[in-house]
Amino acid sequence: MLSSTPFSPQVTLFQTLRNSSTLGKNFKTTKSKGHDYPKTLQSFSGKDSSFSTHFPNALDVLSCQHNPGPSLVDGSLGTLLVDSTELAVQLQKCCTVKEVSMLHSTVIKCLHNSVAFIDNNLIGAYARLGDLIKARMVFDRMPERNVVSWTAILNGYVRSGLDDEALTLFMEFMENGVKANCKTFVCALNLCSRRLDYKLGQQLHACIVKGGCSNLVVDSALIYLYARCGDLLNAFYVFDQMPTHDVVSWTTMITACSQLGQGEEAFMLFSEMLLEGFSPNEFTICSVLNACGDEKALMFGRQLHAAIVKKIFKSDVFIGTSLVDMYAKCGEITDSRRVFDGMRKRNTITWTSIIAGYARNGLGEEAINLFRIMKRRNIYVNNLTMVSVLRACGLVRVLMLGKEVHAQLVKNSMESNIYIGSTLVWLYCRCMKYSIAFKVLQQMPFRDVVSWTAMISGCTGLGHEHEALKFLKEMLGEGIEPNPFTYSSALKACARLENIQHGRLIHSSINKNPAFSNVYVGSALVFMYSKCGYVSEAVQVFYSMPERNLVSWKAMIVGYAKNGLCGEALKLMYRMQAEGVQVDDYIISTVLTSCGDVDWNMKNPIGHILQTT
Repeated sequence: MLSSTPFSPQVTLFQTLRNSSTLGKNFKTTKSKGHDYPKTLQSFSGKDSSFSTHFPNALDVLSCQHNPGPSLVDGSLGTLLVDSTELAVQLQKCCTVKEVSMLHSTVIKCLHNSVAFIDNNLIGAYARLGDLIKARMVFDRMPERNVVSWTAILNGYVRSGLDDEALTLFMEFMENGVKANCKTFVCALNLCSRRLDYKLGQQLHACIVKGGCSNLVVDSALIYLYARCGDLLNAFYVFDQMPTHDVVSWTTMITACSQLGQGEEAFMLFSEMLLEGFSPNEFTICSVLNACGDEKALMFGRQLHAAIVKKIFKSDVFIGTSLVDMYAKCGEITDSRRVFDGMRKRNTITWTSIIAGYARNGLGEEAINLFRIMKRRNIYVNNLTMVSVLRACGLVRVLMLGKEVHAQLVKNSMESNIYIGSTLVWLYCRCMKYSIAFKVLQQMPFRDVVSWTAMISGCTGLGHEHEALKFLKEMLGEGIEPNPFTYSSALKACARLENIQHGRLIHSSINKNPAFSNVYVGSALVFMYSKCGYVSEAVQVFYSMPERNLVSWKAMIVGYAKNGLCGEALKLMYRMQAEGVQVDDYIISTVLTSCGDVDWNMKNPIGHILQTT
């Protein structure tokens, strides 16, 4: 039976029989080779009192009566008989490894030969309770293994997070020529999702199509795989090809869109899901709320919140946490705190969400105060909590607390995490501790674009422009592709050094990269060219930008003014105002300072533009 989780469907190999409770003293007999064998015999007794407590029907599971008939000679059943079906039921009821072991030891005493059905149940029970050593021992001793045996042990490895071992086992399974079933494919697809093994996932998809093993759970696992690997197109293809959908497949698709930044698609799917009569579960609501936060869709988020309050959707700690995060991302930190304070139960993620919300909204002191309360209550902190607290320390430049958190990270061996390391670099640069930031960067076992950009941006902000360009060179040498923020910081360093040659090299790299369309990169290019005195190039970049913000206008107007083109600066100021962008005091003061006494009429910008063109 497959569980209905939307993210990573798990496999349960044996389903409890509905009428298992009726099996007991009133047993029937089964014909085999001319002899009557009772389905259950009551000759077994457990020495451990806990055994009988947990297994009220255990006496009916195993028989230890000697068989005087021909089966003793041919060894087909040995001397003892076991009711396999009832044993499977009892194994599923086991809550501890000890209980499984007691049943296992009795099976060994009662059976001379291995029975695949019983061994498969033992593997499943041991794996479910986390004892993979005993599960593997049963598996390795099986003279013959079927697809259920392989799937049971494979599922155990996947559920325990032993991805490399699971992959090796799956390859061995394939080499043995055993035909996979739907449950095997779900296990293998979950493994590919965890490893982000897109190529193997596609091969499995082809096998599923060829073998006709598609069903709701397999297709949901395929959607999850493609979403995890960032291939939303193929995820939609699988979803659209499904003959029917259930809540799991809808939720998996909505979650995929939400996590890959396609919030509008998530909203559309959610609406379609409701129109088709499906009731969303807590995972669906959490994913939609996450999309509301990312898309700043505050109105829709409030509507969902109202539906939760009216009990239309079931509320729990996960939905409460998603509401806290949604309001914080939309800038409504007061509402976020109100939801947080109203929650009866909170977990680490809830605390982390509110702390991150305060830090994201520039309220570092409040974030730090909440962190201290969290620590006093001995609530477990995770990596995200630490990242949020370090960001809060950087915002208010509380270096002492930042160092305390850093020391705690070192003590708990958490500083090697790439997100924590990158935030530490940013914190120390923010607190003007360049040497410590450099040391943290050097000690990181792995550095990504965020780590390098934190260092490059920090150096530029601290006036170490040469070092910033040096780090950019090292970053490229490691084969890491810069992002728009890296380019913006490097271009600012070039502008301050008035290094037009290096700036043009960066511009050439940007032209080969879609990052050029980013408004921040375009603004940085305008600033760099105008600062270096190349106004014509700055104008060309400015008018080729698909969108402009206040920074873009400011860079171009100030560039005109600083290079003595006061008329052009004034004309662009009027155009800026005519397009509905507010001319701030910095632009006015800079133009007036650079150009002297100019006629600036804020009341009739359009008329002034017409006069000067």
